[in-house]
Amino acid sequence: MIVLVPVYRPGDRLPPLVGDLRDALPGADVLVVDDGSGPAATGVLDAARARGATVLRRRVNRGKGVVLRTGFRYASTHPGRDVVCVDADGQHGVPDVCAVADRMRVTGAPTLGVREFDGEVPARSRFGNAATRVAFRLATGRDVRDTQTGLRAYPAALLGWLTTIPGDRFEYEMTVLLRLVRAGLPVEQVEIATRYHGDNSGSHFSALADSARIYRPLAASALARLAGRAEVDDVPAAAVTTSRPTPASRTP
Repeated sequence: MIVLVPVYRPGDRLPPLVGDLRDALPGADVLVVDDGSGPAATGVLDAARARGATVLRRRVNRGKGVVLRTGFRYASTHPGRDVVCVDADGQHGVPDVCAVADRMRVTGAPTLGVREFDGEVPARSRFGNAATRVAFRLATGRDVRDTQTGLRAYPAALLGWLTTIPGDRFEYEMTVLLRLVRAGLPVEQVEIATRYHGDNSGSHFSALADSARIYRPLAASALARLAGRAEVDDVPAAAVTTSRPTPASRTP
C-alpha cells in the first residue's frame, strides 16, 4: 500500500504524521507530493523524508488535482499497490486512516472516510458539506455523506484511470466521485472523527473560487440527469470485478 499525502506549504504536523503512518501501517510506503511550496518548505519536507517518506516536489503550484495525479502516476509504476490519500492538515487521525484502508482491502472498492460534522465545526465547513451533499444527491440520485473528504482509499486497479480524470484543483476529487458513481461502482463509506485545528486555518480551500470549481461538474451532471441524458464513464474492468461489497458495507 502507498499512503499519498498531498501538501502545499506544509506545517510541523507533517513529519510526525509520516512517522505515525509508518508505525501504524507496516509495509506501507508514505509518499508526500509537494505542490510548489518553494524553499520555505524544505526543512519540513526534509524532516518528513528523514521519517521515511518518499518526497516528490513540483516546482510550480498547480493545485490538489495535479498533485494527486502525480502521486497516482508514481503509484502506478509500483503494480499492485493500493493507495490511501491523507490530508496533511491534521484532520485525519491515524486510526481513521487504518479503518478506511482496511475497509478498502476487504471490499476491493473505493472507500471514503466520512466526517459526522458534530461538535465544534467551522460554520463554512458544516454548511459547505451539507450543500454539496444535497447537490450530489440531485446530480446522481446517490447519497454520499461527505463529498469533500480528503481521506480516500483506491484499489490498485483504478490508479491508471485516476490519472486520466480532469481537474487541477479541488474539483478533481468531486469529478472522481461523480464518475465512480456514474460508472456504477460501489463506494464504501466509513465514519471518521471530525477534527479541525484553529478554525481550519491550515486549509488552502478558497470558499469562493474553489466552491465554484466544485459545483461546475455537479451542475453539469444534475442538468444531464434532469434532461434524461445518461452519462456513462469507462473504468477498468478489473476495478468492477474486484469490487466485493460485504453485507456490512455502506454504499451511497
